[in-house]
Amino acid sequence: MKRTLIVANGELDTGTAARIRADVWDEVIAVDGGALHCHGMGIVPDVVIGDLDSIPDAIREAFEKACVPFERHPAAKSETDLELALDRALERGAGSLVLTGVLGGRIDMTLANLLLLAHPRLQDVAAEIWHERTTAWLLRPPGRELQGRPGDTVSLIPVHGDALGVVTDGLHYPLRDETLRFAHGRGVSNVLSNAQGCVRLREGLLLVVHAAGQAL
Repeated sequence: MKRTLIVANGELDTGTAARIRADVWDEVIAVDGGALHCHGMGIVPDVVIGDLDSIPDAIREAFEKACVPFERHPAAKSETDLELALDRALERGAGSLVLTGVLGGRIDMTLANLLLLAHPRLQDVAAEIWHERTTAWLLRPPGRELQGRPGDTVSLIPVHGDALGVVTDGLHYPLRDETLRFAHGRGVSNVLSNAQGCVRLREGLLLVVHAAGQAL
């Protein structure tokens, strides 16, 4: 399975950088100013995508010397730079995706980036957002297992309508074939009771936000 890292221009702390460096990537895509994050982590991306208005000249020159291609797109376009990077990763056969540097700053961009996890083309792709010690992904029926530590915070947030038939195992506040209503906060701030848990659902989409060591 091809594992692809997409680095955008949002917030990226040292903890996230350490997670990235500790992993193995088949392809790294920098999204515009995400090239600066890559440079700071000592990573040479396979391509830089975007309107290229947020890259310092010194970083651009360094990557050009390393023969990194730059894929320029107009500033006025229907897709965000991150969506263009996502499309490229999928076209090149990514089976596992990690998006980072996608949160912080503008609320509209943060929301749009989170909701990209619901992109129809990601239905059969393992896609996650990494931010500090938090991992977010979209859960579709029938569900999946959770891995972590007792005390980790796990929030289940319905998107695109209600989530039906939600069943949890290994969480402090259990759900037993229940409905999590869209735009309600019932699924926020659950807690892993064990190192392993499970969330299943019959219908709908859940944004799962797993914060390691951050029980609330």
